[in-house]
Amino acid sequence: MSGLLVDDRYRGAHGIGRYAREVLGRLDRDWRGLELDGTPYSPFDAFRALPDLAAGSVVYSPGYGALVRAPRQVLTIHDLIQLESPWPGRAKFLAYYGGPVRRVVRRAGIVLTVSETSAEAIRRWLRDDAVDVVNAGNGCSAAFTPDGPREVASDPYVLFVGNVRAHKNLDVVLRALAVTSGIRLRAVVPAGESDQVRQAAERHGVEARVDVVSGVDDARLAELYRGAAATVMPSLLEGFGLPALESVASGTPVIHWAGCRAVAEIVDGHGPAMTDAHDAHEWAAAMTDAAASPRAVDPPRGTYDWDRTAGIVSATLARAGG
Repeated sequence: MSGLLVDDRYRGAHGIGRYAREVLGRLDRDWRGLELDGTPYSPFDAFRALPDLAAGSVVYSPGYGALVRAPRQVLTIHDLIQLESPWPGRAKFLAYYGGPVRRVVRRAGIVLTVSETSAEAIRRWLRDDAVDVVNAGNGCSAAFTPDGPREVASDPYVLFVGNVRAHKNLDVVLRALAVTSGIRLRAVVPAGESDQVRQAAERHGVEARVDVVSGVDDARLAELYRGAAATVMPSLLEGFGLPALESVASGTPVIHWAGCRAVAEIVDGHGPAMTDAHDAHEWAAAMTDAAASPRAVDPPRGTYDWDRTAGIVSATLARAGG
């Protein structure tokens, strides 16, 4: 095989899966899928056998899964959050990024990412000025607009979209909910994490006011954003923060922690910034204010566009020889 090959195993409703769907469908270059089995997220996948690739072939991955046997591979590293995970789990990520990922990136001489926050983190991690770190940005589905149906609820609710990983900081929202009244939480999480959210809500005594939602498409998610008093995004660290973008694009403010730079850049005044990521009373006050006085925010214009992102990715792959 020669030309541009794509590791097209990145699928799903999560951030990288959605990024892959939007970008791959817009590439202006002819490409073929590698047709690999298994998961690109396994460290052992990095050393797998590949189809017979010509020396000039370029492999593109819309995620961070390295393939060390590819002649040249361009990765999209969305963030380096895994390198901040707790011990001892962090050890395997340090080995994986320090080994296969760094090797692939340096050999390609180019790596893509989705925000300037992530670009700066990748440059610090690589410590190699010969590698061009390209911020291709991110896009937002056309479904996320203030116009359209909205969720109708008997009680005001705040919306959380994400997962239960520690850096998402869902716990502060549950603790805040416990010191409020008349407000519900709707948590959109992967189906496999639904029970964890319910159990956490039960520990905080708020299970009766937490609705867990999974498996929604963009149209349904947009309805949930529009119907919310606010979206809560208490993340401690993000490479981009897609739920924040989707929320403001839908006209709904975002309650967030000021110290999470990537999210703060996206929100850009379209929602209250908390000074303390873990102060449940500060979060509770912001949630109460949002429920008592709902307001719409103006969506960003022209900044986050999938066509623009796919164009930068296409141009970068052309430079890499794909």
